[in-house]
Amino acid sequence: MKLLIFSSISFFSFVLPSFADDGFASIFNGKEGPKVKKEGNWTTFTGNGMSVKTEGNWKVQSDGSLFLDPRPGEKGWTRYGSYLWLTEDYEDFVFEFEYKHGKGGNSGLYFRIYDESDATKHGFEVQILDCYGKKKLGQHDLGGVIQTAGPLTNASKPAGEWNRMQLTMKEGKVSVVLNGKKVQDNMDLAAKKPKGKKLADSGKIAIQDHGQKFSVRSLRVKKL
Repeated sequence: MKLLIFSSISFFSFVLPSFADDGFASIFNGKEGPKVKKEGNWTTFTGNGMSVKTEGNWKVQSDGSLFLDPRPGEKGWTRYGSYLWLTEDYEDFVFEFEYKHGKGGNSGLYFRIYDESDATKHGFEVQILDCYGKKKLGQHDLGGVIQTAGPLTNASKPAGEWNRMQLTMKEGKVSVVLNGKKVQDNMDLAAKKPKGKKLADSGKIAIQDHGQKFSVRSLRVKKL
């Protein structure tokens, strides 16, 4: 990825911090793809200290991305089981990645999942949705934490472009930076979570399978 230098100092206050090496484990290093291991119904991708697994149809691409290619008959707005799972549990962490979808794209970044049988029921989701140009935003729009808090601003790029998301979970509070803009700012998840929903002390991180073509790259995670 090329680094663009801008003369306007004010611009930098809105730019997502670069992918630093300190403390981060990644699955791609930009030079070679991950090691791929198939065992039963699971496929595991491992590289540079980090592993992700899936039961589905995520495929390594020549550009170093992972592409979700829906099976025949699968289509959007239905949840399917081919999530992309980080193999470890995480308590406090920073997770950052890039993603791309088509028109009407829909997915989600899940975290603190304490039971893999149902990520929605047993975890929390930062919504990924094609919201380009939308004015009024709620919890189910891009950058919102479902059933908890809507995004602070619309940071969506047009369909077909790469987006960059960073999620920080620390001491029960959530911050999300999307395309250089804060869409959640130290939101107190412990206080705002829906009544009766459990916030586990640690859990899995996963990217949703919504039956749509979806690409991810530059997956990185750091334990805090």
